[in-house]
Amino acid sequence: MLIPLKKPSNGGFEIKTRISEIFSSIQGEGKLLGRRQVFVRFTGCNLNCNYCDTSLSRDPGYGEEFDIDALYEKINELITPDFHSISFTGGEPLLHADFIKEFLEKYPLPALLETNGSLPDEMAKLTELVQYVSMDVKLPEHEAVSDWDDLMNQEIKSIKLLIKKGINSYCKLVVQPSTTTDTVACIAARIRDEIQDTSKISLVVQPVSPLELWAGKTHKLLEISEKAGEYLDVLTIPQVHKLLNLR
Repeated sequence: MLIPLKKPSNGGFEIKTRISEIFSSIQGEGKLLGRRQVFVRFTGCNLNCNYCDTSLSRDPGYGEEFDIDALYEKINELITPDFHSISFTGGEPLLHADFIKEFLEKYPLPALLETNGSLPDEMAKLTELVQYVSMDVKLPEHEAVSDWDDLMNQEIKSIKLLIKKGINSYCKLVVQPSTTTDTVACIAARIRDEIQDTSKISLVVQPVSPLELWAGKTHKLLEISEKAGEYLDVLTIPQVHKLLNLR
């Protein structure tokens, strides 16, 4: 795939960043489920979620250093006829927002940003460049932070920004067998009350993997869906790539 080049907005200075892995696979989560993507997994994360399945990527020193052109060359090698978009994931890709911005300005490929949404100012740098955003909303049980309410406030700011910019986006909520329907209802209600127009955002309920954890408990997913559906458009989607033994 040939991509028209654009001059970097930084005047030509080539920035670098650290990436843990780059690979092609099927998107197994959320509303782009089944789409062929090239995944770019950045290192480093500002959160420490207890269900994280890419724990190596939390380490900011893990992986290999790439500049913008080297990343494009690697992505271009992996593009197949069924290619849909790049997935910028992590770790937390918004820790690398300046790099992603420069990359997409020079190589304007269609892109999905998979983020925890806790850095709305960094998100704002990319709203003219990405077409899709999957925002992983955190529950109090997920993240050992001193002020979960502040984290939620930052995520709400990101949701409002995405809606304002008209980006095709959705919230993802990872639930565990221990997650209560009241907790999910509280999150869904808060999002609904903040954004008001519920047609602008969907909530994807994602049961934590492995699915063996849900043996004899899958009825709870129906209860969670029903409760969340009182406030938002809701979908329940497991990690399908793991069911298919794909990366």
